[in-house]
Amino acid sequence: MNREENTYWQILPEFDPLNPVKSIRGKEEVVSPTSRRNFLKILGLGTASAALIASCKRPVEKAIPYLIKPEEITPGKSVYYASSYFNQNEFGNVLVKVRDNRPIKLEPNPASVITPRGASGRVQASVLDVYNVNRYKGPQKNGESIEWETADSEIIAKLNEFSESSRAVLLITPTIISPSTKKLIAEFSEKFGAQWHQYDAIPMDGYREANRRVFGTDALPEYDFEKADCIVSIGCDFLGTWLSPVEFSAHYAKRRALHNGNRKLSKHWQIEAGMSLTGSNADIRIRTERADYGKILAHIYNVLATKKGVPLTDASLQKPEKADELDKMLAELTENEGKSIVVCGDNNPDYQVLVNGINQMLGNIGNTIRFERTYNHFTGSEQWKETLLATDPGAVIIWDINPIYNHPESEKIKSAIEKAPLSIAIGSLPDETSDLCQYVLPSPGYLECWDDAEYKSGIFSVLQPTLHKLFDSRQAQESLLTWTEGEANWRDYIKENWISKYFPKYKEAGDPDRFWIDMLRKGELVLDTNGISVSFHDDEVKNSLSKIAAKTPSDGFTIELVENISIRTGDGPLNPWLQECPDPVTRVAWGNYASIAPSVARQMNLKNGDIIRLGSLVIPAFVQPGQADKTISISLGYGRVKGVPQELITGVNAYPLTKIENGFRHFAISGFSIEKTGEFEQLALMQGHQSMEGRAIIRESTFNEWTKNPAAGNELHEEIERHQTTLYKKQEYKGHKWGMAIDLNTCIGCNACVLACNTENNIPVVGKKETIRHHEMHWIRIDRYYNGSEENPEVVRQPVMCQHCGNAPCENVCPVAATTHSDEGLNQMTYNRCIGTRYCNNNCPYKVRRFNWLDYTGADSIPNNRYDPAGMTVDLTRMRHNPDVTVRAKGVIEKCSFCVQRIQEKKLEAKLEGRQLEDGELQTACQQTCPTDAIVFGDLNDPNSKVSKLKSDPRNYHLLEELHTLPSVGYLTKIRNKS
Repeated sequence: MNREENTYWQILPEFDPLNPVKSIRGKEEVVSPTSRRNFLKILGLGTASAALIASCKRPVEKAIPYLIKPEEITPGKSVYYASSYFNQNEFGNVLVKVRDNRPIKLEPNPASVITPRGASGRVQASVLDVYNVNRYKGPQKNGESIEWETADSEIIAKLNEFSESSRAVLLITPTIISPSTKKLIAEFSEKFGAQWHQYDAIPMDGYREANRRVFGTDALPEYDFEKADCIVSIGCDFLGTWLSPVEFSAHYAKRRALHNGNRKLSKHWQIEAGMSLTGSNADIRIRTERADYGKILAHIYNVLATKKGVPLTDASLQKPEKADELDKMLAELTENEGKSIVVCGDNNPDYQVLVNGINQMLGNIGNTIRFERTYNHFTGSEQWKETLLATDPGAVIIWDINPIYNHPESEKIKSAIEKAPLSIAIGSLPDETSDLCQYVLPSPGYLECWDDAEYKSGIFSVLQPTLHKLFDSRQAQESLLTWTEGEANWRDYIKENWISKYFPKYKEAGDPDRFWIDMLRKGELVLDTNGISVSFHDDEVKNSLSKIAAKTPSDGFTIELVENISIRTGDGPLNPWLQECPDPVTRVAWGNYASIAPSVARQMNLKNGDIIRLGSLVIPAFVQPGQADKTISISLGYGRVKGVPQELITGVNAYPLTKIENGFRHFAISGFSIEKTGEFEQLALMQGHQSMEGRAIIRESTFNEWTKNPAAGNELHEEIERHQTTLYKKQEYKGHKWGMAIDLNTCIGCNACVLACNTENNIPVVGKKETIRHHEMHWIRIDRYYNGSEENPEVVRQPVMCQHCGNAPCENVCPVAATTHSDEGLNQMTYNRCIGTRYCNNNCPYKVRRFNWLDYTGADSIPNNRYDPAGMTVDLTRMRHNPDVTVRAKGVIEKCSFCVQRIQEKKLEAKLEGRQLEDGELQTACQQTCPTDAIVFGDLNDPNSKVSKLKSDPRNYHLLEELHTLPSVGYLTKIRNKS
């Protein structure tokens, strides 16, 4: 593919043919009014001043040694514990890195069956939640501190009173996937006559209801994207937020990688209104209105039914727009029967009934969609609310949910809770719901807890604490045990449950205590399961089609409420790392906004940041390429106020816009109009200021062209390599030569690498104000480029970090040799030598160096320099720092180091063991957490290493390689399947 055919752009102003950047091409030379003599005077004064300031002594940090060192602790040596992360709608088996009794990093557990490869950005950032200073410090009653014993005695007395009088006791929790907790809740309910209900802020009860109608079971099946040759997604963000995104991303990427012998690329069709992470990775994206999803599903079903000879169930449905494109997609679906997947991201049970019917006709049920191991999360429904409002409960126990914030009927719920004689909130942080309750019982974070989990049927995990409880908190299970049995030893309860239920089924059965220790070491137990036998009931399809046909279209705009990949349901705003991580599509951080189509923006004369009114919601607008004209997309999870520090209160709460219809939550609401307010809010847009205009930064081709020519789309690389020459002697690397390869075909832009780098390398948070000024400190940025029209562009992403150039332009301009080249090919920073001239930053063509304009970390010896917009410099929060990485002070340049601390650690281990480093033994933080295996790091001097083989791949090229900087980071071209 000729690269002149594609014109890539990052933001809409670049798409404008009258772009001022283009107009100054060829006019770059500007004569400065300052003479050379005066310039040298200013330069000398500036350098001397910088050196004087940099000569200030660094603060003395006193280390306190162990008086009596525990046997299992070696100071300076990390210990890893197997555990699991589960936060209502996301799961991951992890290894917790603990340094001197402090958890500082989470890594994916390679022994896991579900997530052996990679972890999400939320998992990486969750270590910061442990050190949140805003957590409850102890139990409270009516806002005043109380002793645990007093609280327990008062609560037990009231529970007994309600039990004897047969007055309702309601226990309302999020989805519980812990088998031991379920057993305990059953015992608690039996003793006090309690009713247990589960609640999900963003539920999937519509999916479960559809499965119950059609298959006779409300179970959520497995989706095997690795086996699918053709994937059709209707508004479903399965790579970002839907059901099990890390697991799905790993499976999806295995069919997108072309360097592992795969010669059959899967085909991905995305039909959607707002540009999602999954849609931006599709081979073909069909832009449609959110209100048309039902029509589209009905059309797909009826066309397939006609081909199958099944009588049309409802011929009255009109063809949707773009039916011709849909018919091309349908032809590919029928060619891949039993090897395709059709999914939809709407909670409407009638939509999901049609999806089930489509997959049944295609033969996918039992092949790519299986009920052998089903998912155990998303079990919440609206039943809890109906029970709360319909009864007069004596006690309401709210466990780690916040319906006053995230439910559309919050006023009714608030009134019911306030009327209850006994209201208890169990959670670690203050929120809108706990603020109403009489008793607040603080719970510890998951890294301080014992627990277990059954995320998928037959696959069990153990959670174990990695540090002592930081505050006077108690697990919710310990509270239930205390109230039920009078004593609490939750660890022993879990152990006894596992030994009685799972030990007899354990294939390596031996001593029960040995079994328990093995489970703690491995972190996971996999038992055989018979699965669920399902049969299809097609009568339900007719009913659903009739309901869709009877639905009348609404006038005005449709608002679709979506999850942000970092913020999710609403706990993300409390984590500064997640707040400062930009949305992978819009590249906006620190708040939500209303995404509107460019055509609507032109019609109403709107630009990014203009405040608009949508019904009762007042929110800034964002002009999003690829957005459907009559659909407005808004992220949920923002606008939290209670328990959130002032500097972290961002965005607006869009949950009140959700509606409940026939007992199910709906997140697409029609009938809105846009009203301009005349006000403006600057959005923290993190893309556009690193524009690489007019250069061959992105190279791509099609699958057909690649099968004919493995270098398709990358012809320029060979031409540049052929003409490269230099007057300098080529540097030889006699030992290791470290390098990296990034596959643009498997990188989905999920931001996991960005947040893993944050945790590993002590990256500071600068806040919204500094982000707007483009002072963010991330060592990795994921550039997002558009190609094509603004109505429906193609998208490609490119992670960019320090390229560790062989001819690094930054090295020869530093006046104090703070940036140097190692004999292993690393571009190194010596922080205590840097005087902050920023010459290296100006001379870097990749713009990957970061400057500490202020003291964001508390490492500076001058207190007045400190700038802490997110509370990251308090002593407790600083406990999350990795001691192997220097915490940088004001006035210092920093950038990606290829995780040099990890390199040194593994080299030392190999030396002590008298062996050579093995390929793959050493992983950078970004590589280890990447769920799609898009990043490969290793020794370029080892011809058998994976990175060396990728370097010789015909798809490999380097950024701005025409500059002859000789980067150590290579990229593999993007290949789209458009056949």
